[in-house]
Formats: sequence, C-alpha cells, structure tokens
Amino acid sequence: MKLMGKAAIVTGGGRDIGRACALKLAEEGASVAINYFSSSAGAEETVASIKAASGTAFALQGDLNSEADVRSLVSRTVSEFGRLDVLVNNAGGLIARKTIAEMSLDHWRAVMDLNLTSTFLMIKACLPHLKSGAIVNIASQAGRDGGGGGAVAYAASKGAIMTLTRGLAKELGPDIRVNALCPGMIDTDFHNVFTKPEVRKTVEAATPLKRQGTPEDVANLVAFLATDDSAFVTGANVDINGGLFFS
Repeated sequence: MKLMGKAAIVTGGGRDIGRACALKLAEEGASVAINYFSSSAGAEETVASIKAASGTAFALQGDLNSEADVRSLVSRTVSEFGRLDVLVNNAGGLIARKTIAEMSLDHWRAVMDLNLTSTFLMIKACLPHLKSGAIVNIASQAGRDGGGGGAVAYAASKGAIMTLTRGLAKELGPDIRVNALCPGMIDTDFHNVFTKPEVRKTVEAATPLKRQGTPEDVANLVAFLATDDSAFVTGANVDINGGLFFS
C-alpha cells in the first residue's frame, strides 16, 4: 500500500475514470475525498465500496467553477484527513459537439471553464496544503491531435491542461510533481454519449491492442504517477491509448 497514511482528492469521482481512480488510490492506502457534480449515487457507491474495504472516504457535491465550492472541498479534506498529498483533476467533459461556425461564445467559455478553469481553481486552492506530493491532471489524446469532429473547444481546453502541466512542473518542483494523462478511446459514458458505436468499433480495429481502454487502465497509471514509483517523473503528458496514437 504505497499511499498509506496519505490523503487524496479526486474530482469527478462519481463515475467512470474518476470512480476507478478513487478506488485505486484507496486500495493503495490513501484516504480519498470524492468530488461530484451530478453523479451522487455513483459517488456514494464509491465511498461505500472504499469503506467496505476498510478504507476512508467521503463524497461532496460541488461546482468546481465556484471558488466557494472548491474551498469547501479542500477545507473538508484537510479537516477530516489532516493533510493533503495527491490531487487528481479528472472533472471535465465535451458538453456538445460543435464546429467553430456553430459555436457560441457561451459554449466556448463553458467548455473552457469545465475543463481548464476548474483545474486551475483546484490547484490554486490545494497549494497551501499540498506541501509535497503529486498532482495528476486528466488531459486527452484530443489535446495532441485536435480531437474528432466538433470537439475543437474540448481539444483546445485539454491542450491547455497539457501546457499548464508542464509549466507547473517547473513552478512547483522539487516538492510537488505535476503530470497529466492523455487517454484515447476509453470505455466510458463520455463515448456512450458523444461517439457513435460504429466509430468506436473502427477505432478498436485500428488500435494495436485491438480494444478500448478501461477506467481501471487509466486509474492504474494515475496511481503510478501519484506514488514514489514515479519519483523522477514530472511535467510529462503520458499517452494511454493502446498504441492508436504515438506522440
């Protein structure tokens, strides 16, 4: 248990990748604070699973574009766990597929806030308490290749997270390591909603490993970056896509 005695926050932890990350970090011994926006049932189920395995966790609803909600999450984490060692910025999404020609300024700002501003606010709020440890941001393969049709705003926000990761690695080292993951096609509700089944099958066929990734695949890599196993890794944007895209 490589995170025994440590505390972590996982944003968007009520389902899919966030849920898998919370469970994996708890399996490694961390006490876990789970943020969710609308996935209350999933978040509470995740907490129950962690507690059933003798772990420690709580879930708290919050809008991560609200500084008050962000402060409440961080404050409760430090109050209950007495420390903060790991931040996993997983909250985010596509909202809708829109080309630039179709896109309103409100949509652009909403996507940027959902993915990028929330990450900024979480990191800023955590820094006074995160004296050492690790930040793991969830970016996307879209940040490297521009994304699929109608995903330019999403891709731009994830590319910005990748650049933020590099800059913060220099700014916050040596005590805090900052890395990001760039997932490709992962079997989640994101693709259930935004990607047609035939497109997913085409991607699977083109992927050297001949499958979509799982939330657990991503969580295992998050755990590696959160522990001292990756003690000399910072500023990295790590691909996890089954070999579909090489950066």
